[in-house]
Amino acid sequence: MMTYRVSKSDGGVAMLEKEAVDRFHERLRGRLLAAGDDGYDDARRVWNGMIDRRPALIVRCRGTADVIAAVAFAREHGLLTGIRGGGHNVAGSALVDNGLVIDLSEMRSVRVDPERRLARAEGGARLGDLDHETQAFGLAAPVGVVSATGVAGLTLHGGAGWLLRKHGFSIDNLSSVDIVTADGQLRKASQTENSDLFWAVRGGGGNFGVVTSFEFRLHPVGPRVWMAVPVYPLEQARGVITGLREYMAGAEKELMALAVFWSAPDVPEVPPEMRGTPVVIVLGCDTGPFHDGERRIAPLRRLGDPIADLSGPMSWVQAQKYLDADYPDGDFYYWKSCYLDRLDGEVVEVLANHTRMRPSAASSIDVWMLGGAPAGSSSPDTAFYRRDAPYMLGIEANWHRREDAEANIAWARGLFDDMRRFSREGIYLNFPGFMEDKEALLQAAFGPNLTRLRAVKAKYDPANVFSGLLSTMP
Repeated sequence: MMTYRVSKSDGGVAMLEKEAVDRFHERLRGRLLAAGDDGYDDARRVWNGMIDRRPALIVRCRGTADVIAAVAFAREHGLLTGIRGGGHNVAGSALVDNGLVIDLSEMRSVRVDPERRLARAEGGARLGDLDHETQAFGLAAPVGVVSATGVAGLTLHGGAGWLLRKHGFSIDNLSSVDIVTADGQLRKASQTENSDLFWAVRGGGGNFGVVTSFEFRLHPVGPRVWMAVPVYPLEQARGVITGLREYMAGAEKELMALAVFWSAPDVPEVPPEMRGTPVVIVLGCDTGPFHDGERRIAPLRRLGDPIADLSGPMSWVQAQKYLDADYPDGDFYYWKSCYLDRLDGEVVEVLANHTRMRPSAASSIDVWMLGGAPAGSSSPDTAFYRRDAPYMLGIEANWHRREDAEANIAWARGLFDDMRRFSREGIYLNFPGFMEDKEALLQAAFGPNLTRLRAVKAKYDPANVFSGLLSTMP
């Protein structure tokens, strides 16, 4: 009789008879895929082309009942289990070699209650799905800045975007989640129900169960916003960053900005001889009253002598898609992060030097200007740790050919190591590399919250069904 060889969470191997797998399949409305099945290779792909893993079984869930059945099957057989949401998975943790993947990517429904200003998004929804539905009512949830990003992965580890300074991280705007825990029970987690679990999922990732839906509080945004996109030569970086730092220190919270050490885009507004050269692009999105937005972004356009200025008004949905083309599906990515305590001339020179050393012109160094709402919520309120840092650094190694991986990953790691002298502890878990150096990563991501997180993990998943980054063992 045919058997399926599936890795177990304890390091062993489960030999599953075809009859048992067929019985499991009969309980599903969605598909159960194994190697050789039509659709298997598509199902094991994620956005990051670096990730090439071959799960033994992939459950393409169509609803919560499928998730419950999949969790029960994983628990019964002790299977190594991964959880895939929207599939914009830079670290690749959604997929597990030879294990079971619970795939929610076909669960993309979004339902909006405009009167209560709430939206409920299924666990496989993407940011573009959420934006499309909420903007029909002039509302938005604070999420990320690339529309193909999955709601689940982004939110469970924090969620930074254009509404960050005004309304905080994505987790700060969650009112509840529906989550299937390791015992196969569907639970609601909120401030008043399973509050310990709600604390943990807001920053602690997918270690505690499968979140089948997220309920967000919404805010009036749009329909039109102002975007600042001046492109400055890298030689002006010190003056540009100094001016940006000083202006944002007193800027209204409706304005979110970041400085991107990148390459001049290949667009008509950029002189041909400058395209592809190292530059600093200031990206600012103003979501305040539209009639006054051009005034608020104007200082960002006068920080130096730009080689081009792509600033202008656009719809909120367009703003959310503005960076999409720079992150094509199937390219190769390795991202790390840290928080900066200072952004002075010495730091800028180091960033500029690493920009010149990039093996790939597609790679960028992103300096997020924090403050505002995130700093107003102390870390014990959620599992998310660092809220007091003034700046976050996103190190994005992006390249086009698999054979260039070693050089680009080495560049990102070298920059990360170099920036430690300007930073206290802390990383942003949506930019985690490939989650190497696990214990150091956990300490940096969660700090003093780690002990409490492990206690919640032990309560809701004592058998480590969801064997992700967070272990049940200290």
